[in-house]
Amino acid sequence: MERVLSGMRPTGKLHLGHLEGVLKSYIEMQNTYEVYYMVADWHALTTDYENPGNVKDNTIEMYKDWLSVGISPEKATLFIQSEVKEHSELYLLLGLLTPVPWLERNPTYKEQKQEIKDRDLSTYGFLGYPVLQAADILLYNAHKVPIGEDQRPHLELTREIARRFNFLYGKFFNEPKEILTQMPKLPGIDGRKMSKSYNNAIFLSDPQNVVEEKVRQMFTDPLKIKKDDKGHPDNCVVCAFHTIYNKEILDDIIKECRQGKRGCVDCKKQLAKKLNEVLTPIREKRSEIEKNNDKIKDIIKEGNKKAAQTAKETMQIVREKMKLKLDF
Repeated sequence: MERVLSGMRPTGKLHLGHLEGVLKSYIEMQNTYEVYYMVADWHALTTDYENPGNVKDNTIEMYKDWLSVGISPEKATLFIQSEVKEHSELYLLLGLLTPVPWLERNPTYKEQKQEIKDRDLSTYGFLGYPVLQAADILLYNAHKVPIGEDQRPHLELTREIARRFNFLYGKFFNEPKEILTQMPKLPGIDGRKMSKSYNNAIFLSDPQNVVEEKVRQMFTDPLKIKKDDKGHPDNCVVCAFHTIYNKEILDDIIKECRQGKRGCVDCKKQLAKKLNEVLTPIREKRSEIEKNNDKIKDIIKEGNKKAAQTAKETMQIVREKMKLKLDF
């Protein structure tokens, strides 16, 4: 069975954007591949090292969200990056052989240096972020990695590092291939990208009344003031959600909106009802999970143990190939 590695930063509660963009693919992959899902806490520090927030609590919340949507510790290895110290060792060794120009040409590095002005990103850690990412993947010798289109340069750099290692020390690492994930266009309630930092997200743990209130706040077509005004659903956040969650009646929704036969209030009520239908079983499972915190701790410990065993086996071979292992 081919092996897959993927990780998520513990920066806060998970929301519907995570469910559609990442978690559903996690659930599908755990039935097809040998999967390792990582809480990437060190990655969170590459940009937020001055204000790490509560990484510990966020990590526990992420596990609750993972388990509540159906990710199974029986099918997937769930672990915390910083609890497997071999990540840092391989990161160091790969950094020794990675040319600096490879990192400086990374488009994400260039874009974030220009766009993020409230933090000092002139750090070795931020420049070397792709090497840490490569170490995460290669430590488990993953065959495939789920990515979005914008992450292709990162994975190609991982392949380049793997090829360089194999050339210098002998064939060992796989050159991981991508599993391209189709990210549905699910905006936040204000039309921007759904994000905790924008305060525009619908979280998986939101209770029913909070979901209803957030849907009521959603931006709609500014030109549709009265119910019988002809609408422009392409410019409506509510319609963007209907596109994902009410596909079976989407044509009718769009037609009625364009013809002025559908009011925004009723449209929002219909969406809120559907979202709560989706989130109710997740909330119920989360409630059951929260009754037994010791079980969560056991899942974390067991996942860390399994990941560490695989990592140790990898590093034994890496040390041998780099002539770092003594014979006595």
